[in-house]
Amino acid sequence: MVITRTIGQLTTTAVGLGCMPLSLENNLGRDMGLQTIHAALDAGCRHLDTAWAYYESGKTPEANERLVRAALESWDGPRQDVLVATKVGHNRNFTDGVPTWGQDGRPETLLRQGKECASTLGVDTIDLLYFHRPDPKVPYDQSIEAMKTLADEGVARMIGISNASVEQIHIARRILGDRLVAVQNQFSPVYRSTQDTLDECRRLGLAFVCWSSLGGYRRAVDASKFEPFRKVAAAHGVSYQQVVLAWELAKGPNVLVIPGAHRPATILDSLKAADLVLSDEELRLLDGDPADCTEGDAR
Repeated sequence: MVITRTIGQLTTTAVGLGCMPLSLENNLGRDMGLQTIHAALDAGCRHLDTAWAYYESGKTPEANERLVRAALESWDGPRQDVLVATKVGHNRNFTDGVPTWGQDGRPETLLRQGKECASTLGVDTIDLLYFHRPDPKVPYDQSIEAMKTLADEGVARMIGISNASVEQIHIARRILGDRLVAVQNQFSPVYRSTQDTLDECRRLGLAFVCWSSLGGYRRAVDASKFEPFRKVAAAHGVSYQQVVLAWELAKGPNVLVIPGAHRPATILDSLKAADLVLSDEELRLLDGDPADCTEGDAR
């Protein structure tokens, strides 16, 4: 079963593929990346999430976008049905030998990167372009004005924001109006402090897209937070990851998830979450006490 949900003007699959792991450190190579994207598409996934900043040391920005383009160009399915979302305003630093993330929300940077993304993806207009992360050195409204310019110029069909607070959602909505269609924030069993933004997106009619929806793959997490999900998974005879994604999707009809994957088997398992229906009792169990679930990834 394929569940579809709406992002702005477009309808896409509620479970998408977060492509970041396919080009960051510890990826399994270009061929495996292509196989993973093809497997997702062949299984009915129609939502791919990438970013200008998803690249590893020794590689150039846009490495992930180039991989997504190559996968789509070598796929024999209906390309026009696939929503491709990308992001600008984030970068990676390798000067100390350890990958770190940096922000650059200057309008001139966002305008340049947005046009680079369209060129790299091989499109005239990007389906959905996110402002990746607020830059503390740049007033938020200035960054959003640049995103509006990209929409006005036809570089992006729809605009989203990521890693945003409720206040920033309101700023973006004031500037962008109906062109703001999605908020992509971290949300998972180990990171629930963005519940306020999820609730506000539901109230405003905006899509809420969960990143790091399975808790993050680069760091250790508090495994005890997943115990209720493992219990429910055992009762259904499925992976606990499917239960996590089904729980997130049950948060509202505006919620979408973009779990990452290193290989085809992982995303194929995640896509099965669309088939899983959780009872009200199970959802209450999984909701639990989110009081201390606030630690997040840096991405």
